[in-house]
Amino acid sequence: MTTLRALECLVAVADTGSITEAARLLHSSQPAVSQQIAVLERETRTPLLRRGARGTSLTPAGRAAVADARRAIDAAASAVRSSRARGEAKGGSLRLVCAQSLTVPLLAPVIRAWHRHHPQVAIDLREAVVSDGLFDAISGGDVNVLVLAGPVDGRFTSTVLGAEEIVLTAPRHHPLGERGSVRLSELDGEELVHFAPENGLSGWLDRSLGAAGVRLKPALRTAVTSAAPQLAAAGLGIAITPVSAVSAGFPGVVRSFSPRWTRELVAVTPGEPDPLAARFIADLRARGVRVPRDVKNQLEPSPQRAGTIE
Repeated sequence: MTTLRALECLVAVADTGSITEAARLLHSSQPAVSQQIAVLERETRTPLLRRGARGTSLTPAGRAAVADARRAIDAAASAVRSSRARGEAKGGSLRLVCAQSLTVPLLAPVIRAWHRHHPQVAIDLREAVVSDGLFDAISGGDVNVLVLAGPVDGRFTSTVLGAEEIVLTAPRHHPLGERGSVRLSELDGEELVHFAPENGLSGWLDRSLGAAGVRLKPALRTAVTSAAPQLAAAGLGIAITPVSAVSAGFPGVVRSFSPRWTRELVAVTPGEPDPLAARFIADLRARGVRVPRDVKNQLEPSPQRAGTIE
């Protein structure tokens, strides 16, 4: 296989007309340059240089090879520049896929900061309400970073971004709102603003409630995660959502569960993240999911030991 160094030697000889001068240009020795040319001639099975009393010139085959050699050298240099720019967040692109419920509270502020501080990096974002097909996309190289709630398939590399609380939302003056925190068992028989089947939270919530032995009556379903708390506040039932779905100025009540119910948020990459993806993931970890102050004020800490419901 032809090496880039052999091509550099050929181009240097073409530019200087001398193996001696080519060696000086490449900070190498004359025998080393001659050896690289000899290797290249053996591989091409034809002479590339014509050596004479007036110097060294290219054969027709050599002239044909030099044109492609220059392009190969330029391409290699370009690859180095692109890789360096990507590693320094001065260029390249990031293809992101995010669970719909995390787009605004987690990704949007980080993307906004990158648009300001790293304008040369092109960011493409796609939202998803279900996880079907997402891991196929990341294993196929179509996605650089996938952000969702864990746990995830062990075939991929995942970085924990933090934990997000799962909360209860209800209309004002609802009896459950009079408690500082709520036990899951206290919800039995309540009407629920549930999620539509196309929203991945639908199956997750069914599994969680089933594991806890809690039966709720779906009053209606919505595909939009952030709509569930609003519908609950409007008096259509209670809702169980990630706290990121509850916006500032929420007109209903928000309560923590006892014990605290959280889900782990992760960033998934096909393998070890490259420097650009790693920098973006680090910014996601540093930012975390911010909870509006008025919502945070409603979440009374549970006196019992915190726990997680899968």
